[in-house]
Amino acid sequence: MPFNSIISRTDAAALIPEDSAMDIIKSVPETSAVMRLARRLTNMSSAQRRLPIMNALATAYFVSGDTGLKQTSEVSWANKYIDAEELAVIVPIPEAVLDDNSFDIWAEVRPALIEAFGVAVDQAVLYGTNIPASWTTNLGAAGVVAVATAAGNTVSAAAYADLYEAIMGEAAGGADGLLMTLESDGYVATGHVAHVSMRGKLRNTRSTVGEPLFKANMQDTTRFDLDGAPIYFPTNGAINAASSLLVSGQWDQLVYSIRQDITYKILDQAVIQDAAGNTIYNLAQQDMVALRAVMRLGFALPNPINRMQQTAANRAPFAVLTA
Repeated sequence: MPFNSIISRTDAAALIPEDSAMDIIKSVPETSAVMRLARRLTNMSSAQRRLPIMNALATAYFVSGDTGLKQTSEVSWANKYIDAEELAVIVPIPEAVLDDNSFDIWAEVRPALIEAFGVAVDQAVLYGTNIPASWTTNLGAAGVVAVATAAGNTVSAAAYADLYEAIMGEAAGGADGLLMTLESDGYVATGHVAHVSMRGKLRNTRSTVGEPLFKANMQDTTRFDLDGAPIYFPTNGAINAASSLLVSGQWDQLVYSIRQDITYKILDQAVIQDAAGNTIYNLAQQDMVALRAVMRLGFALPNPINRMQQTAANRAPFAVLTA
């Protein structure tokens, strides 16, 4: 884990004035695709929130004759939890470098931190990368992609005649396509997150007369939808094409809550240490300052019972397309 990263004079050299234009050219920072699609609950008032979910369905019975006995049924609930965990980073910079810049460095750093937070959230939720231990019980130890894989909701594009068949339909032999695996579990896709390479693959999917199947109107701005649900193509590197070209799901089944939104604090008297307790930077002694960004949030995938698929191990509100 890095504890000695710093914005050095070399890093900020592009912002230190020479005879140059007063504009900074940079990529537009992206927020989390997962947080854009998942259902946000009200903010947490404590570190943990309980989510009761139904895990047994009622059964109704016809009564035999005028004096037949009415039977009983049971409905039960189980608890899932959202646990708020902290996501944080510190960005140190020498005061001399800060003073020599004509730009507001902190104003430039903040969007980059927001993007970094988004990447961390997406990778933890989708793939279990650095996932907090408290999330693993109620989200899955290796994230949403692993949950879909365990439920059998994965489709390899190579096993189908074309991409349209792999996503929208079924194989000639009757094997479910991507959206069908989701629907057989009682869920309907409300959105998709794809690796950016999928844009080209979708553009190249054509009919027998060469017309693109995923674009209906050449006059409209190109907008990618699958079966009426939007697709997002994050360009922040969060999506791992080796694990998932496309993640489709009923995203309101993935819930999150924020305990503390991103807050910033300028440190000027702190000591920054590594995991072994070694002092890496002494801000006061080395004439440095640091921007600390912190947020706390939690995710859960309740996956309540439904009548299409009542076995929890075989049910998932997400499906994954692989190469």
